[in-house]
Amino acid sequence: MLLEGRTVVVSGVGPGLGHRVAVAAARDGANVVMGARTQENLAKTAAEIEADHPGRTAWKRTDIADPERCDALAALAVERFGRIDAVIHVAALDSHFGGLADADFEDWRRVMDVNLFGTLQLTRSCLPALRERGGSVVIIGTQSSVAAPTQVRQAAYAASKGALTSAMYSMARELGPERIRVNTVLPGWMWGPPVENYVTWTSATENIPEEEVKKRLTSRMALPELATDGDVAEAAIFLACDRARAITGQSLLVNAGELMR
Repeated sequence: MLLEGRTVVVSGVGPGLGHRVAVAAARDGANVVMGARTQENLAKTAAEIEADHPGRTAWKRTDIADPERCDALAALAVERFGRIDAVIHVAALDSHFGGLADADFEDWRRVMDVNLFGTLQLTRSCLPALRERGGSVVIIGTQSSVAAPTQVRQAAYAASKGALTSAMYSMARELGPERIRVNTVLPGWMWGPPVENYVTWTSATENIPEEEVKKRLTSRMALPELATDGDVAEAAIFLACDRARAITGQSLLVNAGELMR
């Protein structure tokens, strides 16, 4: 298995991508230490994993914008499993919409505080354990940070993730001598709870079938269907494992070929 005997910290374990990442990591042999703000989501994912992989999970309610909670999540991983081999950052504040003209920069600062500084804080909290054996940091970014979508405006979210991708390059260079790799996965339109809600809302608002909304999204893609949150999770698991041992400082688009670089 790709992650046999390894310990993976996953932030942002909710009903969508974070859940998929945690389940995939456990499937591939990892001990999974999960953090999120909502306790019910953590408990549900842990119960699902434990049904097939007893004794392989630990979790703690975590707001990555709180340094003490980040430290506590890293400490839990070491206390329970004795090591940290990978950190996969799914946690993000993605509910703020709008552009520059209508920007409330206090909202932007909150988005930056969570998405940029929170991710960096949790990475730093895990560094002492990662330094013992080397390992991997995987950041979930967004295609919007390199190509803004026409359907929705999420300028603050895109800016925060773009800043995080820039920080990735510096981290990859800084931590590389300690055999710690740092990479980013950039999802495009990803079929999971947020996009499902968008499709349902657009269908109801415009009084058109949901399939028509989905066709609008896929019409620009090389592949004829949306990538799923499961597809993005698989990319993250690959970057977390030793099969990606020579890959660092890279951004991987998982977008069914909507944008090619």
